[in-house]
Amino acid sequence: MEKVFYITTPIYYVNAEPHLGHAYSTVVADFLARWHRLDGYRTFFLTGTDEHGETVYRAALGAGEDPKAFVDRVSERFRRAWDLLGIAYDGFIRTTEERHRRVVQGVLQKVYEAGDIYYGEYEGLYCVSCERFYTEKELSEGLCPLHGRPVERRKEGNYFFRMERYREWLIDYLQTHPDLIRPEGYRNEVLAMLAEPIGDLSISRPKARVPWGIPLPWDEGHVTYVWFDALLNYVSALGYPDGEGYRIFWPHAWHLIGKDILKPHAVFWPTMLKAAGIPMYRHLGVGGFLLGPDGRKMSKTLGNVVDPFALAERYGKDAVRYYLLREIPYGQDTPVSEEALRTRYEADLADDLGNLVQRTRAMLLRYAEGRVPEPVAGEEVEEGTRLAERLRLLVRELKFHVALEEAMAYVKGLNRYINERRPWELYRKDPGEARAVLYRVVEGLRIASILLTPAMPDKIAELRRALGLKEEVRLEEAERWGLAEPLPIPEEAPVLFPKEAAPQRAGPGGSAEVKGPQGGRIGLEDFAKVELRVAEVVAAERHPNADRLLVLRLSLGNEERTVVAGIARWYRPEELVGKKVVLVANLKPARLRGVESQGMILAAQEGDRLALATVEGDIPPGAVVR
Repeated sequence: MEKVFYITTPIYYVNAEPHLGHAYSTVVADFLARWHRLDGYRTFFLTGTDEHGETVYRAALGAGEDPKAFVDRVSERFRRAWDLLGIAYDGFIRTTEERHRRVVQGVLQKVYEAGDIYYGEYEGLYCVSCERFYTEKELSEGLCPLHGRPVERRKEGNYFFRMERYREWLIDYLQTHPDLIRPEGYRNEVLAMLAEPIGDLSISRPKARVPWGIPLPWDEGHVTYVWFDALLNYVSALGYPDGEGYRIFWPHAWHLIGKDILKPHAVFWPTMLKAAGIPMYRHLGVGGFLLGPDGRKMSKTLGNVVDPFALAERYGKDAVRYYLLREIPYGQDTPVSEEALRTRYEADLADDLGNLVQRTRAMLLRYAEGRVPEPVAGEEVEEGTRLAERLRLLVRELKFHVALEEAMAYVKGLNRYINERRPWELYRKDPGEARAVLYRVVEGLRIASILLTPAMPDKIAELRRALGLKEEVRLEEAERWGLAEPLPIPEEAPVLFPKEAAPQRAGPGGSAEVKGPQGGRIGLEDFAKVELRVAEVVAAERHPNADRLLVLRLSLGNEERTVVAGIARWYRPEELVGKKVVLVANLKPARLRGVESQGMILAAQEGDRLALATVEGDIPPGAVVR
């Protein structure tokens, strides 16, 4: 049987610019789409924009634009925003498209002819921003519970959908399909809504008041209420009722929403589907609110809004994607901040994953002739082949943060494995076993890279290229050991996740000169930014492309670094081996004549004389210099 997966975001209302809430839901949907494609599912990922309604009409008038020109402009901003975050959607629906208009009018006519739509007078409390009526009980101190704004009392003639008729059916459906709404707490919230009569739903607005909408097919004097219009995008984009896309994908639909639109998707939409004779969707995933660093819901008024697109420019789109997926337990209200992103970036991506790739590449170039070694078994790290099945379950349960935590825990384990086996020392005694250790690490990285692809597609593609691994992969390949082929790796590869570091004065080709004060005194807080560590020179050779440079291999105890130093005039390579030098360890890597230098060593220079800063005694490599 063919495996099929259909995932949708909400279609985003075009009365405002794309923001973090939009970005989060879309990144989650993109992750799920990429995961299922990786796992062999025929996948369709839909997003788009909701472009009708009173709020949009007012926003267009306020901007001095024709409504169509206004929605064209804002809808395009959403497309550009998703490009910035690497969103690979299959379909983008706009509710102003003719294909959508036909479906909306067709469903309205069908439900009307079945007797489920009638005309009536209604008076109630209306929020223009939500475009819906509220009861007194639903308000928060007399204000809209979502926007905190005053509501309007309105009385007008509208057409109504007999939603109350389907309340008992919906209660029974939720009780017999306990996984329809997830996390479970939101299902319980919907059942509580249905414990009392929900009434019928006003599904039209007088065209004289709101001209911007889809006219009712039997009454041109009314336009369709924005929710009855917008929700049908999930089937109109598939070619409902006769399209092949509808036939293939609709039975497998997963909707993702924010909890602020739970009622329309969990009450309005199911009853609309039932009345129209359309089968129910498979799952509804409900995300929580993203909070500002101060723990309050984000608001421009409060000044606590985090801009995901600015963060993507500073840290890279894959780092932002990883942070949102790893940091936020799906369904829970969670604070987000640049500081938290930076912490994840430095710890998970730069220190664990990026550093592992860098040191593995360096050791392959030095100890394995720049090739992935021949495949060997490795019980110590073959446990990674069992991760894919575990992560399948976690992803299906919407526990993305746990899935990524487990994938990164495996990466940390590979780092520990290198530190324990110490291939740089092993190579002196048994070069074959050193290469076997390196193969196991490369193979472990191959497995981890497959599992991390849906979260960070571009960076993981870079990772595979850096290790000479094939780029096209399938999830099932993470369940098999020994697929990394013994091929050459590229001589050069970019640092995956370079750490941001304060600019440092560079000495000759990678050594830092200790000189007298040049720019006045600095405070302790500035000095504390520089990380100095003891490093032992385990190997040294002349730079292949520069006579004045030496390439040093330094041990920090639990890792090795390559440093290019401009000291060939004063030191021969062989006399440096065994020396303990002082390394600036948190300096951003730099490429010097084709070789990447991962830090600087300290030296003092006076006139034509230069001497390295060295450490005497039994201080071990890796010790902090204070």
